[in-house]
Amino acid sequence: MSLQLSVDRSSPVPLYFQLSQQLEAAIEHGALTPGSLLGNEIELAARLGLSRPTVRQAIQSLVDKGLLVRRRGVGTQVVHSQVKRPLELSSLYDDLESAGQRPATQVLVNIVEPASTEVAAALGVAEGSEVHRVERLRLAHGEPMAYLCNFLPPGLLELDSARMEATGLYRLMRGAGITLHSARQSVGARAAGAEEGERLGEPAGAPLLTMQRTTFDDTGRPVEFGTHVYRASRYSFEFQLLVRP
Repeated sequence: MSLQLSVDRSSPVPLYFQLSQQLEAAIEHGALTPGSLLGNEIELAARLGLSRPTVRQAIQSLVDKGLLVRRRGVGTQVVHSQVKRPLELSSLYDDLESAGQRPATQVLVNIVEPASTEVAAALGVAEGSEVHRVERLRLAHGEPMAYLCNFLPPGLLELDSARMEATGLYRLMRGAGITLHSARQSVGARAAGAEEGERLGEPAGAPLLTMQRTTFDDTGRPVEFGTHVYRASRYSFEFQLLVRP
């Protein structure tokens, strides 16, 4: 491992936490990729001038987060990084790409169907009128991250499956001249059912994050309604909270 790691002994931040934060950042930014080996605790402790218990505590904190795993006969190995998605109007594809996660997409459903009551209300169309439904499995480093179901008004843009597997939906919208302006979004959580757990590589009952979003263009027209589920073990939403003056 050729990472530049260092600790500040004059800092009030515990040494194990300084080390764990640097390792976590290296994983998130792709300097430590899935499958990378950290080396043993003795070597890392000697290199940084730290005690073995300090290094062990730093590594254990990342094992507890699911970023590292200890494998007998192999050593400590990077499993994956958790994607931290800011709550802003961006696509999962763009977020994964900017985090160095090598996104990939499998389009599983791409059809036109009658709008349900919920979809019609979100898109501002008549119930039973035709809308596009697209369902995609989004992967990072070849591993499932999220299952995305999106509904779009008819005639908005060409929804070619091959193009959607090559890039993100919002990029296709922008390429079609649609200016994304704002969105109304809600975030929740629930347990995985057997079928979606299998789809996402999680056991039934595993926690999933949920998100519903209606996106509007610069004229105020609804252009997309999405219902998504994310693996809570691999994904989190970040909020920035401000104190009111």
